[in-house]
Amino acid sequence: MNMNLNQLAMLQKAKTSLDRFRANHPKFPAFLDTIQKNAMQNGTIVEITVKTPDGRRYESNLKLKQEDLDLLEMFRQLK
Repeated sequence: MNMNLNQLAMLQKAKTSLDRFRANHPKFPAFLDTIQKNAMQNGTIVEITVKTPDGRRYESNLKLKQEDLDLLEMFRQLK
């Protein structure tokens, strides 16, 4: 895989941002790890709720398929 200097700089910036996110939200990576180990299977329903500071709520859900799990596994291996 050939990368130019811009791509390398973007990867470093992404790593720095991810490290900062983990420091700011230390429980969240552990939560995701628990979910990945115990709940990610075909048919699992993932529900997401976002609440803004002014009280608006946005909710959605999705039912995981095997192809979703395959994609998530590919991302997991990129770490």
